[in-house]
Amino acid sequence: MRGRYGAWLILAALPGAAHAQDDAFRLGGSGPSPSITSPSFPPSPAPAEATLSVSALIAGLGTPLRSGLVWRVYDDRGDGGRPSVVARSSEAEPSFRLAPGPYVVTVAYGFATALKRVTMAGQPLADTLRVSAGALRLAGAVGDAAIPAAQLSFSVFVPVGTNSEGRLVRSGIKAGELMRLPEGTYHVVSTYGESNAIQRADLKVENGKITDATLNHRAATVTLKLVSAPGAEAFAGTTFSVLTPGGDTIREAIGAFPQVTLAEGDYVLIARHDGQVYTREFKVESGMDRDIEVVAKAS
Repeated sequence: MRGRYGAWLILAALPGAAHAQDDAFRLGGSGPSPSITSPSFPPSPAPAEATLSVSALIAGLGTPLRSGLVWRVYDDRGDGGRPSVVARSSEAEPSFRLAPGPYVVTVAYGFATALKRVTMAGQPLADTLRVSAGALRLAGAVGDAAIPAAQLSFSVFVPVGTNSEGRLVRSGIKAGELMRLPEGTYHVVSTYGESNAIQRADLKVENGKITDATLNHRAATVTLKLVSAPGAEAFAGTTFSVLTPGGDTIREAIGAFPQVTLAEGDYVLIARHDGQVYTREFKVESGMDRDIEVVAKAS
């Protein structure tokens, strides 16, 4: 017995015996658990971009569109927010580098547009959009005489309900300008000069065709003068007012001989100079450009 206990006592007294006991407890599972390191993995590669190639043609005819195009690509993530533009181009057949995901591609040809949803999946994709569009080209005339383009201005409306004109598409259109529009019927207002010489027409735009239209005005351009006698030199600095017989003011002008374009009809001319007022009634006949003189008679 003593020999056995003596051996234990000697073992306990040996240097490092306490550490051996600690190791024995740990190996037995009664000490803290050893730490475990999770294995590391390389980061996932970014989604591969791919090329989206697009082109446009006239719907129903298959005629390729080679100019006048504006392309936009929108992110279509469907999160309820406003789609953002991720790419744009004005080329005829552009190519876009896009990450995988859903997109909306739009093309504008003047006021005509088309759109298509595409999904990129890391592979090249080609698509074609079909645009339903025609064009409108306008001019004006008085009788057989063409009106110079600089003296004309057009406005184009889309008819809406019972509205006599409808919703404005564009104003300030010049004669001879090609205006690209979706197929349909439009209300056109032509203004000759800057007064009341106005003509209206409803015109149809057909898919793939140019509609040429000339609006015929019944109007004339008159030159206003205040003179001391018929055919005499005009007074400078005269203020003129052109009124309807009912008293509505049509146009006002200042100068020795200002020119005014007016619709066919009857008018009253008032001339003011050096504190004096002079009046005259006159008539405008379509296509008859002439001088309208007011004689300054002594009171």
